[in-house]
Amino acid sequence: MPTPHGFTYDRRGDGHVVITHRGRAAATLRGERAAAFLAEVEAGDPQLVMARWTGSYKFGNERTAKNHPRNRRGNIPRG
Repeated sequence: MPTPHGFTYDRRGDGHVVITHRGRAAATLRGERAAAFLAEVEAGDPQLVMARWTGSYKFGNERTAKNHPRNRRGNIPRG
């Protein structure tokens, strides 16, 4: 499983936290969510935490999941 990379975060003076991925804003956190994010990012792997908080954590299994019989369209048994 590849490790996420390219994430950075910026603490703003007003308490907001802006998470960017490769230079583009991915999420803005405010209030309690910003505080929870900062506590978590300081305790764990920052790249993995930021990927999880932004929802940008694809690990390469999308193609496999797409081809699973349950996820294919047109294969609905009629009975």
